[in-house]
Amino acid sequence: MCGIFGFLSTAAPPDGRGDLQRGLQRIRHRGPDGSGQWLSSDGRVGLGHVRLSIIDLETGAQPMHSDDGRYTIVYNGEIYNFVELRAELGAEGFRTHSDTEVLLRAYARWGSECLQRLRGMFALAIWDSREQRLFLARDRFGIKPLYWAQTPAGLYFASEIKALLPFLDRRTTNPRALSDYFTFQFCLGDKTLMDGVWKLPAAHHASVAAGQAPQPQRYWNVHYDIDYSHTERWFTERLRELLHDSVRMHLRADVEVGSYVSGGVDSSLLAALARQVRPDGRFQAFNGRFLDGDAYDESRYAAALADERAMQLHVADIGEQDFVDHIEKVIWHLDEPTAGPGSFPQYMVAKKVGEHLKVVLGGQGGDEIFGGYARYLVAYFEQCIKGAIEGTLHNGNYVVTYESIIPNLETLRQYKPMLQEFWSSGLFGERDARYWRLVNRSNTFGPILAPGVIDQAATFAEFQEVFWGHNVGKESYFDSMTHFDFKTLLPALLQVEDRMSMAHGVEARVPFLDHPLVEFAATIPADIKFRNGELKRLLKFIFQSDLPQAIRERKDKMGFPVPLNLWLRRGGRARDLLGDLLGSAAARSRPYLAPGLSIDSALDGQSAYGRNLWALLSLELWHRQFID
Repeated sequence: MCGIFGFLSTAAPPDGRGDLQRGLQRIRHRGPDGSGQWLSSDGRVGLGHVRLSIIDLETGAQPMHSDDGRYTIVYNGEIYNFVELRAELGAEGFRTHSDTEVLLRAYARWGSECLQRLRGMFALAIWDSREQRLFLARDRFGIKPLYWAQTPAGLYFASEIKALLPFLDRRTTNPRALSDYFTFQFCLGDKTLMDGVWKLPAAHHASVAAGQAPQPQRYWNVHYDIDYSHTERWFTERLRELLHDSVRMHLRADVEVGSYVSGGVDSSLLAALARQVRPDGRFQAFNGRFLDGDAYDESRYAAALADERAMQLHVADIGEQDFVDHIEKVIWHLDEPTAGPGSFPQYMVAKKVGEHLKVVLGGQGGDEIFGGYARYLVAYFEQCIKGAIEGTLHNGNYVVTYESIIPNLETLRQYKPMLQEFWSSGLFGERDARYWRLVNRSNTFGPILAPGVIDQAATFAEFQEVFWGHNVGKESYFDSMTHFDFKTLLPALLQVEDRMSMAHGVEARVPFLDHPLVEFAATIPADIKFRNGELKRLLKFIFQSDLPQAIRERKDKMGFPVPLNLWLRRGGRARDLLGDLLGSAAARSRPYLAPGLSIDSALDGQSAYGRNLWALLSLELWHRQFID
């Protein structure tokens, strides 16, 4: 795991090596074990790399050159099937045991088609000195980041936005991205909050000559081509095989690998399967808990798994003072605020991991692939009521019936505020409009935001393009919902996973996001994955013997709840910090805040699980560090 930075110019920058040094210095945390630079003979191309050594600890340094000198690569990630690719390429002549050299040779032989053969996470840049072109690519799911900016001096690219800041001629927010942010707390498509800085989208590559801007091309997509010809038993057996194989591949490393264990199904299952692959010796697991009551402490579930599977459990105790001490660092490392307050506890748990290990498994992707969000149940509950009233419930293609969903509604006990807001208008409307209402957070800001900040029409149109994607059949509400989250929310969560782990020199691996597994799961009929409205029903059914009963039968899983609003209501250090920041002259001058906003009333009016103040706090801290 590493960080990359580079540039491509029509004329050599005045200080190319200095540019490389400035860019790499800002992402040094990603690669504390070493660094390297390369500048072309004419000075127009620069590639830089900082290294966290995981595979081939002694060799494999970057930038790396092909034997004939034509290609030079910098690369961030892990290619888990590099052993098999090395054999396919012919093992003779390799100078290292690294996946980097395998990747370089794969590109030299197959060009951009090599991406189809890769199992892993990656963001890469390869300079072709013969064609005078730069090849950029990113993995299928966006696990590893890659940003770029076209500046007057040329094209600059990096693993993190902060590395590009010294080379931007101006720093302003992107208004369309800001509209996305207030709607979802993440940006759609290739936008970032920084105007002029773009993400290379997941599953895309681009070939660029000097003076050009990247024109990304998609090389992979997930297709929901539903397989109605096989039985549930066949699906379960095949899915078990694929997940076991993914976990086995994700354990490839020349250093020790541990696992996050949140107390939920996803991370607990991966840790249990990893322990099956490596039953001997030490296996370290990591959990975080807040010291503010049982509602914010899931460590007892993590302990149940650790005891059952003989794991060494490390628990990070997190308090209000930790929030005050670290929140600025969280936003700096995050690059741009996204995906809610879970980034803060993730930062604290990753800090604990970094004290013991370099590599850890995480459960990202399970909710989006197998249906783990309570809003899926809310959406189907409404459709069941509608069908029951209209007498059409048993006539059409209903994945869930009114009768069968009732026993699973206990899961929604803690989501009553969301239900109240969801049913306050638009009841029984079209499916896309109803799911839009479930994921749209802009309705809750009320008088906090200035008029016109949110372009609802443009954001909704972009939402619809993903929700009704050509790769998703229109029959299944479940597939449309999970696909939208897979393409939009998941990349935001992966951004958090990457930045918070790399802030502490830790590599986070996500075995659910192995493309053979994802492609297969997309073919499973929704009524098997989501039967009776049971969240992650298929996953829990297949692997029930691998999980403690306490985890398997949980009805109260809520992600990683943060007691921020509890701290704000009772007063103290967190409220003082937020009040001072949002009440400052700088914050009040932001064009997105309503004039005359009362900070105290906003603080007092926040619901228990509302995210408005988190969104404003994160954005203000980001403005101060990245714009001001």
